[in-house]
Amino acid sequence: MVEIKAPQFPESISDGEVATWHVAVGETAHRDQVLVDIETDKVVLEVVAPQDGTLTAIHKQEGDTVLAEEVLGEFEPGEVVTDAPDAPPAPIAKAEESSPAEETPAGETIASPAAKKMAEENRIDVTRISGSGKGGRVTKEDVLKAVAAVEGQASEKTRAAPMPDLSGANNGDRIERRVPMTRLRASIARRLVEAQQTAAMLTTFNEIDMQAIMDLRTRYKDDFAKMHNGTRLGFMSFFIRASVEALKRFPAVNASIDGDDIVYHGYQDIGVAVGSPRGLVVPVIRDADSLTLAELEEQVGEYGRKAQEGKLSIDEMTGGTFTVSNGGVFGSLLSTPILNPPQTGILGMHKIQERPMAINGEVVIRPMMYVALSYDHRLIDGQEAVRFLVTIKDFLEEPARILLDL
Repeated sequence: MVEIKAPQFPESISDGEVATWHVAVGETAHRDQVLVDIETDKVVLEVVAPQDGTLTAIHKQEGDTVLAEEVLGEFEPGEVVTDAPDAPPAPIAKAEESSPAEETPAGETIASPAAKKMAEENRIDVTRISGSGKGGRVTKEDVLKAVAAVEGQASEKTRAAPMPDLSGANNGDRIERRVPMTRLRASIARRLVEAQQTAAMLTTFNEIDMQAIMDLRTRYKDDFAKMHNGTRLGFMSFFIRASVEALKRFPAVNASIDGDDIVYHGYQDIGVAVGSPRGLVVPVIRDADSLTLAELEEQVGEYGRKAQEGKLSIDEMTGGTFTVSNGGVFGSLLSTPILNPPQTGILGMHKIQERPMAINGEVVIRPMMYVALSYDHRLIDGQEAVRFLVTIKDFLEEPARILLDL
């Protein structure tokens, strides 16, 4: 018998919460198959099977709080026999024959309890999801993919709370639905309030003519994709590169405050805010100044996929000296981004919109984007913040400045 224990949490995390059991008591699992998810304030940690065998007991149910290396359940190692033609039934198959999955009536979708719960919370019809589990069983991962697909089509960053069934409620009753915050959502809320309470946060705005970048993308996007294994040339890599160059010229924006000390960082680790089914997360691109545009795009794309699948690690979300957030993908025209402590600056991108502009005495239609820089006034003066944002504007309106180091 092997004890299934919670992982060792990083120093910044004291405990976690059992999010989902992927394997029920009596079910078999292969080596390295995910048994249970532990949700912490930052990421979801996976506990996998140490080897082939059967889960024999669960000591911590979904929603229970667990400490590092606390026993979650018990696991009996043993050979896992898969169904094969003309093969005699193995002893372990008897347990499977009596499992609820096998007794499900024909035509009814088979789904794990965790998958059903998540589908209900996100208003997803589980019967429309193609299951990837054994016998077409719908797993939590299948539901997560369905949620990600729905969110990709939505115009808002977060989904509205599931609406209750109002059929038959003609008696004037007003229905409310109360659900607990996830640990990640509670952590996000706490950090946002902390940022506003501890920093002297101000925001300065500007606008960028995106014509040069759009022309560059249109001219080279096909060659770029062929050269870099299908990687798309997006806007984020240009903004990250422009931010890196601006941070080199204004080191205070790349610094942080530690007590009564100012910590100046000799590197540029750029956090990229991305949405996930569990909330907003900010993975960090390390040494962004040493990466090409293609490498930046690949890193951003990989983080986006990991965020949707809940696969981001603690290391990938720790640190960062500056953050870039793109609310434009959701249709935001203008916003005030909130600092990500202990960072002292965050750049907000927005929707590109054609507007009439006066250029050389003539009115022309140009693709314009409002940009916002929120900064900590305790360290960064107003004129320094404005000049920093103007530098980013100059780099993006004339990309050659980055190559020529102007």
